[in-house]
Amino acid sequence: MPSASSASDRPIPPRPPWGRDFRKLWVGQTASQLGEHTGLVVLPLYAVLTLDADAGQVGALRAAGQVPVLLLALVAGAWVDGWRTRSVMVLTDVGRALALAAAAAAGFLGVLGLPALFAVVFVAGALSVFFDVAYQASLVRIVDRDQLLRGNSALEGSRSAAQFGGPAVGGALVSLLSAPVAVASSAVFFALSFLSIRRIRAGETVPVSSERPSGVGRRIKEGLGFVAGDVSLRAVSLASAAFQFFFAATTTVHLLFLSRELNLSGAAIGLALAATGPGALLGSLLAARLPGRFGYGPVLVYAAGIGDAVMLCVPALHGSPAVTVPVLLAVSFVFGAFGQLVNVTVMAVRQAVTPDGMQGRVAATINFAGLGLAPPGSLLGGWLAQECGLRGGLLLAAAGMLVSPVVLALSPLARMGRTLPVPGTGARHK
Repeated sequence: MPSASSASDRPIPPRPPWGRDFRKLWVGQTASQLGEHTGLVVLPLYAVLTLDADAGQVGALRAAGQVPVLLLALVAGAWVDGWRTRSVMVLTDVGRALALAAAAAAGFLGVLGLPALFAVVFVAGALSVFFDVAYQASLVRIVDRDQLLRGNSALEGSRSAAQFGGPAVGGALVSLLSAPVAVASSAVFFALSFLSIRRIRAGETVPVSSERPSGVGRRIKEGLGFVAGDVSLRAVSLASAAFQFFFAATTTVHLLFLSRELNLSGAAIGLALAATGPGALLGSLLAARLPGRFGYGPVLVYAAGIGDAVMLCVPALHGSPAVTVPVLLAVSFVFGAFGQLVNVTVMAVRQAVTPDGMQGRVAATINFAGLGLAPPGSLLGGWLAQECGLRGGLLLAAAGMLVSPVVLALSPLARMGRTLPVPGTGARHK
């Protein structure tokens, strides 16, 4: 008669990549992203259609939703590492739903003015910073590390779909219904996210307070030091910063080039740029397969190189819209596909080399490093357009984007194979 083994001796079965908790996170994250990107259009449209806001006020309103990233990203990382990610996501969903529901109610009553609208946009943007850091950190606590790539592929695919589909949904809601009803619809998305994420049952272990620095400032410093000291994370941070800086410059000149140099209409420009969305969805699907077949390092370097280099085709364009628009569609599609392939692969690598107790701070530090250089990058784009002309300025800005794949190619990431590393095995700066 065989001896019975104790429960502790039995191997723990791997968690399935599409288990119940992951599906709840995926549904909630998708609904949250739809609410966020729908609101980015609905609230400014409310200001324009109901409050007769001018261009300067609309620009300031959009900036109010972007400022929290710079102000709060590092703080969000420190907080998320000290809380259960499920709790952070649930609380931020509730806060955004209530803020937008209050705005919708005030809109129905005709008492929602610009100052209150600025406050709603800022609050929603601030809570979104915390939610985005939390959902990225939560994945490693829901799926096994060898399933991170598939999980990130699904989550980032949903984010890309919401990023491009949310504005269309928001515009349609405002057109078909009223602006206050559209605002209320955005609140519904956050309520749906809350209902899904609150049902996640995966246990989370939060570090004991005595084992981590006591203050938020000290936790932020620890996160910055961890990223700076790990060669892989340092390379990701530098590559992200270089990309965001030159991408902001490229975007600034790109729009001017399409309208003034190629004489494209607003509809043609929108069509050309919209191809980035389907490309990003394809990139998410490719990210679930290519790194495991060709290696994470080669996929990162080649995908970044191809995706960034394709933008060099744009300043070479001449001729009628019948010629330029199809080429622009192809460029946008390729840029979206390879850019998303890099995004998903980088996120999986970053999560794999980062200990659970540092996930939030590492995500926030890298996001801050990249997004923090976007404003000066936009200024550089304007300066290049003035000093070098639209065609020359776009060529220089797009060429600058190639700094990012060069950084990746010169880093240890380029030699990463077909399996993800585990925390503690990455090289540290001496």
